[in-house]
Amino acid sequence: MKVSDFIAKFLYDNGINHVFELSGGMITHILDSINKAGKIDIITMHHEQGASFAADAYGRIKKIPGVALATSGPGATNLVTGIGSCYFDSSPAIFITGQVNIHEQKGDKSIRQLGFQETDIASIVSPITKAVFKVKEASSIPSIFAKAFKIALEGRPGPVLIDIPMNIQRMDIDVLDTELVKVASHPETIIDNAEFQNLKQDILNAKYPLILAGRGVCVSSSEQLLLEFAEKYNIPVITTLLGLDIIPYNHPLRVGFIGSYGNRWANLSIGKCDLLIVIGSRLDIRQTGADVESFQKNKIVYHIDCDHNEINNKLSNCIPIVTDCNQFLVKYLAYFKTEKINTDDKWIKSIKALNESWKDINEITDIEGINPNQLMHDLSHYSDKATCYLADVGSHQMWAAQSLELNLYQKFLTSGGMGAMGFALPAAIGACFANDRKPVVAIIGDGSFQLNIQELQTIVRNKLPIKIVIINNKSLGMIRQFQDSYFESRHQSTVWGYNAPNFEKVAQAYEISSITVSKKELLISAIKTMWDNPQEPFLLQVMIDPKANAYPKIAFGKPITEMEPHFTPLDMEGT
Repeated sequence: MKVSDFIAKFLYDNGINHVFELSGGMITHILDSINKAGKIDIITMHHEQGASFAADAYGRIKKIPGVALATSGPGATNLVTGIGSCYFDSSPAIFITGQVNIHEQKGDKSIRQLGFQETDIASIVSPITKAVFKVKEASSIPSIFAKAFKIALEGRPGPVLIDIPMNIQRMDIDVLDTELVKVASHPETIIDNAEFQNLKQDILNAKYPLILAGRGVCVSSSEQLLLEFAEKYNIPVITTLLGLDIIPYNHPLRVGFIGSYGNRWANLSIGKCDLLIVIGSRLDIRQTGADVESFQKNKIVYHIDCDHNEINNKLSNCIPIVTDCNQFLVKYLAYFKTEKINTDDKWIKSIKALNESWKDINEITDIEGINPNQLMHDLSHYSDKATCYLADVGSHQMWAAQSLELNLYQKFLTSGGMGAMGFALPAAIGACFANDRKPVVAIIGDGSFQLNIQELQTIVRNKLPIKIVIINNKSLGMIRQFQDSYFESRHQSTVWGYNAPNFEKVAQAYEISSITVSKKELLISAIKTMWDNPQEPFLLQVMIDPKANAYPKIAFGKPITEMEPHFTPLDMEGT
């Protein structure tokens, strides 16, 4: 069997129905084999970064590796940002890069390059992958692909890169059959029952317990188990940015979104809580704020995570339970299955009172026109057909996290650890295919949209029902806000020297229906128009006051409970 034919068969046999790519000479054999087999849809993007983000979203939703292909040299290097996004946000992915023929590679020669477009992509991405394979022999291909899939999925998921010289792609190998890769997401962990007993006792003793749930809960498919755990003890649930879709908006135990731009009432609740149970989340500076000591003060912290390196990394003296979230929740619930718990809801009522005192739609004052937080609520009310929301990076990302009303079946995807502008549009393509072409909503700022705007053509060519909501404040708003705080409102490169086209007209050039709204009294009508034809793409441009800030925001250097604009930062933030 030809190597490229084997690759096509292996991918299909292991559940891959779509691959994302931009063609180039060094992957033509693989593309031809996939095409001839006729079982996998080849989704041609207009930039390799778009392919990488599409694969990222596809893997997050399907929970199998998303697959992106690129040719050697610039094709491979254009994947780097998407590879990093997968690595930091725990998205399973396989990146296949073509490489120049082995006899055209420089090897040990002290030259920069021998073959045209020869680039050592393996060394470039090694720090941001779980594994890298540089194929040197055709016979190694079956074992390499099996290992790559297993590594991408096992433990904490992430990306693997396979770099294949073109001459190897066209060789023949002896293959009896492609075996399905069987992966146990995590080795069975033995948890001491004493840990369960201690946690239960601390829960019963706590007056103000909270659960902080992160993406690890989603990765391990444990959303329902987490809700059972929370409901058993009546513990309110706060989520991270990547865990927004763990608990439905209308669930009585949902608190909100934590962190640098978290809901004010959620951060205030963290400040008051005396027991924090962290499940499947890193505790980085965007969650704790710079004043880590105050974050941890007067509370017991349990940290449940499969990655022992993340526990007691930023915080100290957390009680560690190193295991997969699913295993922990299954075993804990089984251990106390028959136990009856009598709880009251005083703590929950006090959180709801905080919510009433600090409404998200009242955080931004002195702006004209459409309130971006109110926009997110209105968008949610009339977008029940959406299977997924995707937010790009910027102020609009924070407004979405603060105010979207996700139901039980809707997912939320964004670029968290990498924080990559340009993520949402190509990721929406991957999410749409992963959701069997059902509608998705991409929320994108005017700055972010221009990074991968070319993928509008991919949407049109594939007739995808992607609803694009452009939040246009005519600036790079989050950095403009930063400049207001620390650079005396010198808006270099965010307002000065920056502009954007009329995106409504851009959409029309791509033959995508579009509309622009700038008046709040016309907003709901515009959103309804976007959904007149649910199965067709649409672009809604929403004009926002350029002065609109993403509030609340932790005052850097101060406790998580002290947020701008009511408190002033102690120092310039460095992250």
